[in-house]
Amino acid sequence: MKGTMVVAMALLGAIGASSAASVDTAALAEQVKAAETAFAGAMAARNLDAFAVHISDEAVFYGRESVTRGKAAVVASWKPLFEGPKAPFSWAPESVEVLDSGTLALSAGPVRNADGKQIGTFNSIWRREADGTWKVVFDKGCPVCEDPSKP
Repeated sequence: MKGTMVVAMALLGAIGASSAASVDTAALAEQVKAAETAFAGAMAARNLDAFAVHISDEAVFYGRESVTRGKAAVVASWKPLFEGPKAPFSWAPESVEVLDSGTLALSAGPVRNADGKQIGTFNSIWRREADGTWKVVFDKGCPVCEDPSKP
């Protein structure tokens, strides 16, 4: 009986390890990169509805002076940025990392002003939803970091 229990425990452990190992994080990272690119593309296209599709209902976006919670509030706070024919800034993912579980991802890259000059860096946490889509749950930007090796 004890030997059977040991074998059963070993099998359960192997099944758990193989399901965790079977997640293709590189493929998931490509999905997140595509989602981030489409998210940024909605800003460039001046399409607030397409932008909103990428935001989780429980999203938390950090602004310069406050934190905005919830999809409706985030969309409302970004609405003025969609006015006018040209986006005031743009962004693009340079790096994406996905947890081995395949459930969360970090996307980061430069934020550029309308003239193309880098003015900051964004960091977004994406969550894979039950239907397989990726939604932004946290978003926070920061100023361009100074390179300490440059005088």
